[in-house]
Amino acid sequence: ARWSLASPVASGVLCPCGSPRAAGAGSAPEGGGGGGGGSPCGRALCEASEQDRRLRALFQKLDVNRDGALCIHDLAEGLGRLGLHRTELDLLKIVKAGDKDLDGQLDFEEFVHYLQDHEKKLRLVFKSLDKKNDGRIDAQEIVQSLRDLGVKISEQQAEKILKSMDKNGTMTIDWNEWRDYHLLHPVENIPEIILYWKHSTIFDVGENLTVPDEFTVEERQTGMWWRHLVAGGGAGAVSRTCTAPLDRLKVLMQVHASRSNNMCIVGGFTQMIREGGPRSLWRGNGINVLKIAPESAIKFMAYEQIKRFIGTDQEMLRIHERLLAGSLAGAIAQSSIYPMEVLKTRMALRKTGQYSGMLDCAKNILSKEGMAAFYKGYIPNMLGIIPYAGIDLAVYETLKNAWLQRYAVNSADPGVFVLLACGTISSTCGQLASYPLALVRTRMQAQASVEGAPEVTMRGLFKHILKTEGAFGLYRGLAPNFMKVIPAVSISYVVYENLKMTLGVQSR
Repeated sequence: ARWSLASPVASGVLCPCGSPRAAGAGSAPEGGGGGGGGSPCGRALCEASEQDRRLRALFQKLDVNRDGALCIHDLAEGLGRLGLHRTELDLLKIVKAGDKDLDGQLDFEEFVHYLQDHEKKLRLVFKSLDKKNDGRIDAQEIVQSLRDLGVKISEQQAEKILKSMDKNGTMTIDWNEWRDYHLLHPVENIPEIILYWKHSTIFDVGENLTVPDEFTVEERQTGMWWRHLVAGGGAGAVSRTCTAPLDRLKVLMQVHASRSNNMCIVGGFTQMIREGGPRSLWRGNGINVLKIAPESAIKFMAYEQIKRFIGTDQEMLRIHERLLAGSLAGAIAQSSIYPMEVLKTRMALRKTGQYSGMLDCAKNILSKEGMAAFYKGYIPNMLGIIPYAGIDLAVYETLKNAWLQRYAVNSADPGVFVLLACGTISSTCGQLASYPLALVRTRMQAQASVEGAPEVTMRGLFKHILKTEGAFGLYRGLAPNFMKVIPAVSISYVVYENLKMTLGVQSR
């Protein structure tokens, strides 16, 4: 069976064949619900209609005012009659999670969708608590699981938790007891999902604009969070160095390519090697690697402070809160290291012998153009954070939730391939959305170095590009940019995993 619902109401509902359900029906957690022998008909013919019948029976019980929809008042009274008492905040979370048409209540379809999604989460939590993998949770397993999350409780306290859910007095909880107790009780993010689905820490595609990852209470208390960040920084350094030739080609195409100067990938590489030899392919990479550490550290600290300001310290943020906190943290980090962004562009565009190094380049800019030159292109860079971070986060969360809904049965661990695919797709979508702003930023950074060149504004540059090159002109250099995404994501993942082991980060 794909899905079933055991509830305080459902126990008295008959199979559509007219036979009473057997006492053990639906008790095996491995099968996703009821077993084949749970009723005389074997459930093979009548399972779908039975599921609908049981859901409708529960819905009607909860629909106190018989208006075909469940509001907070209905849920409070209906669940109270069933002996399930929930706080108003819990009931508000239930309605908010299932209310797709935003009318403040749940119709039958929304109710069914919510329960299906909810049971998936409950099964993952049950599996994560069932350390012995015997289909039951005992006091020791509760103690161990809470300890893993940084919460220390005694075995007596764990037994109290058990008694509140244990119906048959065995002092263990099976899947049905767990599901019945937590039916219509909101479940927050599961620690295993946070552990396995880290995104911005693991993948580095050369742009550090993603929303920071969440860390569990355990990771914060044991100091594992900084090891994750160090491993992520090291992985980013290796990944950027390996894909630096493609990154430099992208910058050259953004600045120099036009209708009259159509630069192709092979021609671009040939031109770079002819002008400065093979080493010139890595121009600008040094500063690009150096800025990883300050940018990551500032962004993480800013994100944690903004989370506290929003009003939540250890609880997981909702998607829109994560986007807000992540975008603000990204803006603070980018503002702090932006002169390094300008230096990276100038170093990538320099001719052989133009500068002796990064410091010489910085001195040259300061003496000839003034301090303002270090903030050329700042506005389009800031504006680019929201589409990049927002679309990257939305796509990644959508793909993650789709996988968890469809394939997560025993664990929230997606495996290497799924993680890499989700990271690649979300990063690509984020870059595609913010690419015109990134191109304008790069041109503004570069054009300030041309002597006698007129002062360019973001708006003026957009108009000029659209007039002379059309919309396609805003996507110059997109090909080498996308070519580096898959190798960058793959390299950063492999290096991250190896550095994580070297630093002693526990993997589950």
